[in-house]
Amino acid sequence: MSGVDETPAQIDWLNLPDVAERLDVRLSDVRRMLDERQLVAVRRGERKVLSVPVDFLGEDGPLPELAGTFTVLSDNAFDDEEIVEWMFAHDETLPGGPTPIAAIRAGFKTEVRRRAMEEA
Repeated sequence: MSGVDETPAQIDWLNLPDVAERLDVRLSDVRRMLDERQLVAVRRGERKVLSVPVDFLGEDGPLPELAGTFTVLSDNAFDDEEIVEWMFAHDETLPGGPTPIAAIRAGFKTEVRRRAMEEA
């Protein structure tokens, strides 16, 4: 991707119980969201706790615009860690923000998916 800085932006994280609490759902519901690719999570920290970037969440649940982007990236052999890195990689050429997640949150889902397809 042209204009990309491979260093990911600062990411705020929530472990799965905290995601459940924030969304006021059961932990099993959060695990289902992961299984259905509505969310992706990576193991972090000394204890390798499964965690989700806060920016992947809206007020009522996972941002609905993310599922298709996650599918495009995973269909092209990105693992969850690579998906998170890609979503937070700086790209000043994106409309709506300096990262794909910022562009999605600003309403530029189609442009982000187009670039995700190009990455494949």
